[in-house]
Amino acid sequence: MDLSKIKNYTSHCWRVLRITKKPDKIEYKTIVKASGLGIALIGIIGFLLQILNQMLFS
Repeated sequence: MDLSKIKNYTSHCWRVLRITKKPDKIEYKTIVKASGLGIALIGIIGFLLQILNQMLFS
């Protein structure tokens, strides 16, 4: 690998780390709620598809 590519990559990583911040309590709760809702929704859809599959093909 080229040394300039490695320097460019590490420079980019440091730039990203400098602008990131720790989420506050409200932002964290919002992220947890949205993630939980998404996981639950995907689980419900998968469950319904499994039930439908059993009803049609069993």
